[in-house]
This record gives sequence, structure tokens and C-alpha cells, in this order.
Amino acid sequence: MNRFVRIVPFVPTLLRRSLINQSIYKPLLKPNHWPIRPSRFCTRFPQENLKSQRNVGKWFLGCGGMVYLAVVLGGVTRLTESGLSMVTWKLTGEKMPRTAEEWEKEFRLYQQYPEFKMKNQNMTLEEFKMIFWMEYIHRMWGRAIGAFFLIPATYFWRKGYFNKTTKNIVLLMGCLIGCQGLMGWYMVKSGLENRFENVNDVPRVSQHRLAAHLGLAFALYTLFLSQGLKKLVPAQEFQANCMKALRFKRLAFAAKGLIFLTAFSGAFVAGLDAGLVHNSFPKMGDNWIPNDILAFKPIIKNFTENPTTVQFNHRILGISTVTLITVVWMFSKRTMLPPRSYWAINAAALVAWLQVTLGISTLIHHVPVSLAAAHQSGSLLLLTFAVWLSHELKFLKYIPK
Repeated sequence: MNRFVRIVPFVPTLLRRSLINQSIYKPLLKPNHWPIRPSRFCTRFPQENLKSQRNVGKWFLGCGGMVYLAVVLGGVTRLTESGLSMVTWKLTGEKMPRTAEEWEKEFRLYQQYPEFKMKNQNMTLEEFKMIFWMEYIHRMWGRAIGAFFLIPATYFWRKGYFNKTTKNIVLLMGCLIGCQGLMGWYMVKSGLENRFENVNDVPRVSQHRLAAHLGLAFALYTLFLSQGLKKLVPAQEFQANCMKALRFKRLAFAAKGLIFLTAFSGAFVAGLDAGLVHNSFPKMGDNWIPNDILAFKPIIKNFTENPTTVQFNHRILGISTVTLITVVWMFSKRTMLPPRSYWAINAAALVAWLQVTLGISTLIHHVPVSLAAAHQSGSLLLLTFAVWLSHELKFLKYIPK
């Protein structure tokens, strides 16, 4: 009996092996092959292509860095009043004058337009060369951005580094770059038109087109930065069990929008030279609210054409922005957040107060080029940290207890 018990357990095994060898055995239940859903922080590309995706992310950040420098160059070009020195535009780029004859030809072309006739009649050829160089560098840097974007984009596309979503984003980026270049010339063209009839008119580009030009640059920079962070530093999923974290997220996104709006209003300040009126702080002259704030009719015209109103609006938006960022920073000290978001909000708060200091200094010193250029580039730096903060909070969710 004991011998039989020892033999019986092996019978099913022997029988099963025999059936397998005769290709008759089939399992009664087939294993379920459930589709594996990719995690939202994992790339959809195979593991061996992670390096290529990091290269795409570095390319996005590189393009964003070039846009940042283009904004700085554009600000200096505007502050030195160099933007109207080149009166022609070609898609592939203008030829740089090299001989004395070529410089004389360019100077004669410039003399035919309002800025020279009404403002720079005593300008010498050497002075013209300085402003020409500024505008030429700005334009060629813009074309360099186009090349730096287009050549790698073509290579990455052919290699299959882009998924469907990334392809759509890359196409959007390309359209924005093209629109930015066309808007730049459309803006310059407004300063070359014979629309300055009054002897007191100052030949300059349209502040509306300048704002559109700067707004497109900020939007393009934000898109490059957010996509680069997505590829290189994916946001972490974070579950919060209190509503404070969700409120913090909403405030952070509101701060980012307010930063963009404040920078956009700064374009009207630059376009109207509004920083040269009421050079005092916190009052505007002797008043908290200047008497000529609604001098133009209809009233809505004041918000984009009255230098006093434009400066007043920029002041209010700037104070509101730094106040909101300070509130968000204080809120972060009592809220559980993703680890990297603390670095982002600390940096944003520091830059916000630095930006306010630069803005006030620029105003009371009558807009020196160095301070004004630092103030404009500071706005883009502040937007950088706001975008980073929003990126880190992307997957923050509220889970009730």
C-alpha cells in the first residue's frame, strides 16, 4: 500500500508529459494577455530610444535658449532705437555692407524714411553703422533660430523620434517661428510708413505690432521650455489628501498667466516710450492716479495709446504679480508638494522681487539701456520659473481621505 501511494503522485506527471510529446495536450484555460498601458511619466518609445528622446529634449531647450537671447537682443535693439535702420527685408537675409560704397548706399536708403528726416538729420555714417549692426545681428539671429529648428526637426522626423503628439507640436513650433519672422518685418514696416504728419510725432514702430511680436516670442519660448522639461525632467505623479495642494496648483497657474500678461503690457510701455513719463515711485508725479489717465477719447483708446495709462497699468500688473507670487511662496511653506516644486517657487519668488527692483530702478533713472534690458530679460526669466513650477504640478491630484 505504501508503495502504491509513493507511485500514484507521479502518474499524472508521466501522463501529461506523454500527451505533450504526442501534441495532444492543450491547456483548459489560456492565460490572459492584458495590454500593458504605459505610465504617463514613461515615454512611449522603446527603452533603447530613451537616449534619442533626451536628445530631442535638449534640442527643445536649445531652441528655447536661442529665443531667450533673441528677446534680449530685440530689447536692446529697441532701446538703442536701431530697429528702423534696415529698410529692406529678404527671407534669406540681407547682404552685409562691406565696402564704403555699399555703406553709403545703405545710408542713402535710410535717409529716405521718416526716422532720419524727422529725428536723425544730423546722424553721421559711423553712427548709422552702429544702429545698422544692432538690427542686422537681431535679424540674423532670428534666421539662425529657424535653421537650428528646421535641420534637427527634419532629421528627428525622418528617424522616427517623434510620436503623433510631438509631430503636431513641432509643426506648431514651426508655424510660430514663421509667423514671428513675418510679424517682425510687419512691425518694422509700420515705422517706415509716411504716417507721421505732426511735427511732434516720433517715428517708431506700432506698439500694437510690437506687442504681438513680443507676445509670439514669449509663447514660442514657453512652448519650447515646457516640451524640453517634459522630455528631460518628467513631472512626478503626486497625490495630496488635502485641498490646500489643489488651491496651490490653481494659484501657481494663475501666477504664470499674470506674469505673461504683465510682460505683454510691457511691450506697450516700450512701444510708446511710456517709461519716460512720470519717473517717480510709488506716486506718478504728485498723484497716486494721474489726471491725464483718461485723456484720450474714446476711453478704451487710452489703454494702448496713452503713455500715462499704459505705464499705470504696467505698474498695477507688476505689483499684482509680485504680490501673488509672494502669496504662493508663503502658501508653499505649509503645503505638501512634489519635491522639485519647492525649488521652482523659491526661485520664482526671488526673481519676482528682483524684477520689481529692476523695474523701479529703470523708471526713476529715466530708462538707461542696461537697466531696461535687464528688466525685459528678467521678465522672461520669471516666466521660466513659473513654467517650471507649473510643469512640476502637472500631475498633482487631490485624493479625498
